[in-house]
Amino acid sequence: MQISVDSLETAAVTKAYLADMLFDQLGLNKRESKDMVDAFFDLVSAKLVDGTDVKISGFGNFQIRTKAPRPGRNPRTGEAIAIEARRVVTFHASHKLKDQIQAPLQKS
Repeated sequence: MQISVDSLETAAVTKAYLADMLFDQLGLNKRESKDMVDAFFDLVSAKLVDGTDVKISGFGNFQIRTKAPRPGRNPRTGEAIAIEARRVVTFHASHKLKDQIQAPLQKS
């Protein structure tokens, strides 16, 4: 099954856009399409909150990283502040995705 994206009408790929693609290209009804997209993102979010890495074959890896507390500075006032420890999500693109991104430049 091939899903094609001929042109992006919006500046970003939104959940609504993904649901519309499922509706148009797979024949799901609008409610099923929206529920499927929401379920996918809920699953990815839940796994990341639990601290589990999410790997999407051919696309990339989402990983949770814990950043240590560190000294910082308010750029407006120059006042020193403490930045608390926090968890952040990082994304690393797969080699396949990186190659697809570079392909248009290599054809020139």
